[in-house]
Amino acid sequence: MDGNASGDDSASIDWNTDDELEILGETAISSQPAITSCSRETITDHVEASSSEGVSRLKLINHFVGMGFSEKLVSKAVEENGEGDTESILNTLLTYSTLEDSPQQQLSMNSDPSSSDYNEAVLDDLSDLDSWSENEIEDNTDTISEKHKMLLALASTGSLSEKEKKLLALANMGYTVEEASIAMDRCGPEASVAVLTDFICAAQMAREEDCYLPEDDLKAKHIYNGSSKSKKRKLYEMKKNVIEETIRLPNPMIGFGVPSQQPEHVHRSLPELARGPPYFYYENVALAPKGVEPEFVDSKYFCASARKRGYVHNLPIENRFPLVPLPPLTIQQAFPLSRKWWPSWDARDKLNCIQTAIGSAKLTERIRSALERYDCDPPESVQRYVLEQCRKWNLVWVGRNKVAPLEPDEVEMLLGFPKNHTRGGGISRTDRYKSLGNSFQVDTVAYHLSVLKDIFPNGINLLSLFSGIGGAEVALHRLGIKLKNVVSIEKSKVNRDIVRSWWEQTNQTGNLIDFEDVQQFDGERVEQTINTIGGFDLVVGGSPCNNLAGSNRVSRDGLEGKESSLFYDYFRILDLVKCIMRSRQN
Repeated sequence: MDGNASGDDSASIDWNTDDELEILGETAISSQPAITSCSRETITDHVEASSSEGVSRLKLINHFVGMGFSEKLVSKAVEENGEGDTESILNTLLTYSTLEDSPQQQLSMNSDPSSSDYNEAVLDDLSDLDSWSENEIEDNTDTISEKHKMLLALASTGSLSEKEKKLLALANMGYTVEEASIAMDRCGPEASVAVLTDFICAAQMAREEDCYLPEDDLKAKHIYNGSSKSKKRKLYEMKKNVIEETIRLPNPMIGFGVPSQQPEHVHRSLPELARGPPYFYYENVALAPKGVEPEFVDSKYFCASARKRGYVHNLPIENRFPLVPLPPLTIQQAFPLSRKWWPSWDARDKLNCIQTAIGSAKLTERIRSALERYDCDPPESVQRYVLEQCRKWNLVWVGRNKVAPLEPDEVEMLLGFPKNHTRGGGISRTDRYKSLGNSFQVDTVAYHLSVLKDIFPNGINLLSLFSGIGGAEVALHRLGIKLKNVVSIEKSKVNRDIVRSWWEQTNQTGNLIDFEDVQQFDGERVEQTINTIGGFDLVVGGSPCNNLAGSNRVSRDGLEGKESSLFYDYFRILDLVKCIMRSRQN
């Protein structure tokens, strides 16, 4: 690593930050909160005291129902844990609630997978999520595996075995049938759904870090012996240790410097073959293979939202400069109207990493109901629960006891895009969130690319791979670097339309040439393009990290995954560009 990334500091990384989705792959782990009742004491203490006096099961249920949980869900939790173990009841209810609020096709835990109403219930849950559209529900139904469809068909006839019911339950929670089958084989047919999901998550983490079973299988089995809190902590520590062994990240995460902070010593050397031009710039997650040392930067130094990324590039690192005007750096600066409602016990000044999905209306209503029981500050247990959900889903305060997810135009502002960049042209609200969640943070990227302004005063020829919504193009434009020729390769038609619309609205005088499939951009096409425009000055990109991101509970297959294997296409094409341009110079 570079000078500022070595030494003892890197061993003391604050792994418990809010932005963990791409690096750690899980929400920051905290103790399960114990939500309190309307009294000034916690409901746990109240119920335990009341139970000792012989309070009926009905009264116990009513206490939890009063917190906003459904009676059916509370009854199920009481049956599973017994009337005396109120802490376990609360943990079970919170677990079920988290599953209900997840933006994936997950199982409603109080539904019977074999019932005829099951499929409709799943779709009803999805339709309530702000991050889904009706079209996307149809799309996801169409793209599930054949094995999953077969289980759904059997469920409609009521002919599922117990094993098949569990497989269907796990499949509807977002796991593949193959993953569920392996988990059942390893853990045994009698294992509960909770144990099976823990096993799958442990196996996914092992695959993500290229650390395969059986060693991690034994660790995972050992983890099952503890409590739910203990399991989470051990899983977290296991993953933390694996990551630290894989790559040592700098702390603070400022790479070769950010506008507000500069490391004392920066030592950087590039292999001869890696030196530009053409320059290359590739955004990757922390676990992608390293050739050139990545520059690890957290975008919290550039905006009000954290976004930890590694950038592999051969750009100069001297004389960088930031975009102006400088963006707001805190939540309150970005959303000044929220100050009136922001409670003193919510100390957040930065948002978490922007995601491709948002919290549901059910979740925000549950939070409102929990807070409205108190005339002043809620008990610490309620505060913990609310803050955990606010950090996880980037909720901001919009009224007394009211939180809400970010609107698309607010996300655009945080990521450095012009207002309405993703709006209109038949683009759904869901697609806007998806496109933004997968994009560059423009201010961060522009700081790194700013060195090109003096190098290419007459403009630049850009090859933009996995262009997304044009984060690199927007950054170069905002830097005042003329875009002479841009060859943009992006699979999503929605994203291509966004970039084309931006190109026209900003009155670009250069040429925008777009292609759909990066895998079809072979040597012949690369050579034809270079012959047409005269070569590339910069090759920029960031291939999909779906199979690397920890938030992906379905197909975290690392760089061998269907989406993230496109990483290799970036370097295949970069190598072609360098070879062809080198041959033209000889």
